Amino acid sequence: MRCSHCGLCCEKTEMLLSKADIERLEEIGYERQGFVRYDREGLAKLRNCRDYCVFYDVETHRCKVYRHRPLGCRIYPVIYGEEIGIIVDDICPMKNTVTEVELEKKGKEVMKLLKRIDAEAESRLLHEQSQQS
Repeated sequence: MRCSHCGLCCEKTEMLLSKADIERLEEIGYERQGFVRYDREGLAKLRNCRDYCVFYDVETHRCKVYRHRPLGCRIYPVIYGEEIGIIVDDICPMKNTVTEVELEKKGKEVMKLLKRIDAEAESRLLHEQSQQS
């Protein structure tokens, strides 16, 4: 797939983060509270700043942590649609450059990533509940 660097995928992002994504970004010097937000289900998501991902440089149209970006960002524009399954995100202007082979490979990665993220969120919630007891 080719990227046009339009920034649409970085705008008002809801990108999920795995524990490995968070640790990788912490290892290069970012503090968790600066780039992670947790929702009610215990899911870790990238923070937004002025309507864009906290790591998106609006002036250069580039990711500040590109080499260390979350796996979901690496897999994008292949996503999981709740009612549909594995798809190429319609908002991506370069969606037509995703090959069938790439869609299949990235689709498998999406499903593995979502299972891992769901398990981590469940564990996070259970830990929080046990702390409250």
